[in-house]
Amino acid sequence: MLLSNEDIKKIIPHRYPFLLVDKIESIDEETKTIVGIKCVSANEMQFLGHFPQQSVMPGVLIVEAMAQTGAVYLLKEEENRGKIPLFAGINKMRFSSVVVPGDVLRMKVQFKRMIGGICIAGCEAYVDDKKVAYGEILCALQDVE
Repeated sequence: MLLSNEDIKKIIPHRYPFLLVDKIESIDEETKTIVGIKCVSANEMQFLGHFPQQSVMPGVLIVEAMAQTGAVYLLKEEENRGKIPLFAGINKMRFSSVVVPGDVLRMKVQFKRMIGGICIAGCEAYVDDKKVAYGEILCALQDVE
């Protein structure tokens, strides 16, 4: 483990019940890639109302978990500390399998380019070795007012 949950909370502003990254497994500066882990628990708030008869992690929260993983990569840099990462877009996001309590979601985010202040990153989420989601996230960093 590279960064613990407590380390992550020192970098990104998200908190319970909306902090969706439990640890950072690796950061590769050469490829601009970060890998985060989310341990999915039946005790999470979304499972009270999202298909309560069969708990399924909402796709939008899988995307948010990938975005938060990417935010750790961006906000770890001193010049970005204290900024807020905002969605600027989501492109070609696809889901190929459900994520349920007990799963360990492994999220890989690779930053591809920056255009006019918008960061563009390719994202993939896996449970075990099975890809469950993939697509592209666009993000803008905003100063806190």
